[in-house]
Amino acid sequence: MRVRVATTALGITAALLALPACSTDTTGAKHQPPSPGRTGKPADGVQKSAALSSAALESRLLDQSDLGSGYLPKPERPAQHDDVTVLGCPALSELGGDAATGGTLTFPHKAKADFTYGGSSSEISEELYSDSPKKLSDGVTRIFDAMTGCPTYQVVSGGTPVDVTSQKLPAPHAGGEQWSQLLTFSTGGQSTVVKQTAIRDGSLLLIVSGSPALVDRHLDKALAKATATT
Repeated sequence: MRVRVATTALGITAALLALPACSTDTTGAKHQPPSPGRTGKPADGVQKSAALSSAALESRLLDQSDLGSGYLPKPERPAQHDDVTVLGCPALSELGGDAATGGTLTFPHKAKADFTYGGSSSEISEELYSDSPKKLSDGVTRIFDAMTGCPTYQVVSGGTPVDVTSQKLPAPHAGGEQWSQLLTFSTGGQSTVVKQTAIRDGSLLLIVSGSPALVDRHLDKALAKATATT
């Protein structure tokens, strides 16, 4: 699966280059212990396998009323198309440098929303995709395995080197398949920590990324809205 350089999705280095130093969220988010990592693919739920349109996905995204006070939509930044080089991670290099700097996944149906919190550097991003369960599974597994398979590597994007560390996390036991990772991006003496969790439920893929506390706080709500039947 090909990923194009932009400012969202799996591996969001390009967006993080513009972020200030990592801040700690102390807003009282509830941190629940993660579920044990899966050893196989849990059975899919009742979710239908028919793909959803982009318009249908858009209506299932969290909005400001779902998130609560203090959240503001983040203005969309122009897509970036800098030359990208990955050093120290052959698996990511094989996928192409774009996979390490993020981008909207090339599934046919998609929707996304980005928010900042409390006027700080804390952010949360939600993305929804729809395709056949097999295509979703194969594409996301390939990228997550590549990223978490390299504990440390470096990405050079537009001439700017970014040191990246990745850690595979126990994924929440939800949907048909789950992936989760913690990424630390360091450049110019500044570091940003991002948690990223993806859940596939039938023909729908949910990806929530951002400040770890905000991802933990809103993941369940995002999944419930995304998979609700009307």
